[in-house]
Amino acid sequence: MKKDIPYGEGRDPLVTTAMELDPHPEIREAVARICAGFDLDYWRRCDEEGRFAREFFEAIRDAGFLSIIMPAELGGAGLGMQAAAVMVRTIAEAGGGWTAASTVHAYIFGPMSIVAHGSPEQRARMLPPLISGRERPCFGVTEPSTGLDTTRIRTRAVRRGDTYYITGQKVWTTGAAIADRILLLARTTPIEETARPVDGLSLFFAPMDPRHVTVRPIPKHGLGSIASCEVFIEELPVPVQDRIGEEGRGFRCLLDSLNPERIMVAAETVGIGRAALGLAARYAKEREVFGRKIGQNQAIQHPLAQSWMELEAANLMTMKAAALYDAKQPCGAEANAAKFLAAEAANKACRQAMITHGGYGYAKEYHVERLARESMIPVLAPVGQALVLSYIAERVLDLPKSY
Repeated sequence: MKKDIPYGEGRDPLVTTAMELDPHPEIREAVARICAGFDLDYWRRCDEEGRFAREFFEAIRDAGFLSIIMPAELGGAGLGMQAAAVMVRTIAEAGGGWTAASTVHAYIFGPMSIVAHGSPEQRARMLPPLISGRERPCFGVTEPSTGLDTTRIRTRAVRRGDTYYITGQKVWTTGAAIADRILLLARTTPIEETARPVDGLSLFFAPMDPRHVTVRPIPKHGLGSIASCEVFIEELPVPVQDRIGEEGRGFRCLLDSLNPERIMVAAETVGIGRAALGLAARYAKEREVFGRKIGQNQAIQHPLAQSWMELEAANLMTMKAAALYDAKQPCGAEANAAKFLAAEAANKACRQAMITHGGYGYAKEYHVERLARESMIPVLAPVGQALVLSYIAERVLDLPKSY
């Protein structure tokens, strides 16, 4: 009789990693201990007061977690995307949601283009200030007139000597008001002079110089603790040495930040869904109506149970995408699918959490309304659900492009 194969032996390591719900329990436990020092009322106050959660950010920074994915030779932990996904998921799941995760989010995905395509000099110069938290980055790609049609951006970078002068506008640049640098995509060759629309775009890690950059916060539905902004750029001088990768190949460099962004958003979103589900289950066990706990009613139980299953499925896809990224394998389909599944599952879980609370679900006191507002973010960004479906249809199913 053939012996059973022990778990992990003779299996594809990527599949094995994806099967593990929590590949880094030590990170989850350490981050959870930090999060335990910040209760739900702290996150509510940050949201209501429009105040960046600086105390939490400093606690995470001082514990060394900003460096979780940065190269070890530069002082980072070098632990990879799976470890980063566990970290941000734990932060969101502890009740902070996007209010908490947004304090560290930009440090994880944006700099990956520098890690992958920066020169040794650039990596040594640009990454240590991020690893230590001395500088804060933001991500400037989306524009008001082009949205997700990135190849049609109008921001221009004109080279004169050893300096580029950049002029244009970005929108929905979260954290721009408190950022020191911006990972900025600009067109260096007019699109009509390129063989393909993706050509002629260049990527820069530029200073947020107030003499040339104006930032205007956008009032929005949720996530009041950190502003999403319009950014107006006028003749911003950027030295050639701050261009990431070759001129005209910036879109290809950018991909090494876009897939990590989707993975991080998915992990954070799973955390938001779990946080809302936990609050709903606790309330259902305590709330009594008509002489019985409402959690005894299948009308309450079944939707919450279904949300648990959907969130766990989204988490598995998230960890699979992270494992593929760490193995330097193509992960675009998995990263996009993870973001889609997590957004659907978390938004549904948050809505059901509010319904479980009844009228109290609409009250700020019970916290689920904040999580519900924040659960709309991944439905809309960084890429809409419909475009994810189109991506999978075209890239995985080989169907013709629909737009």
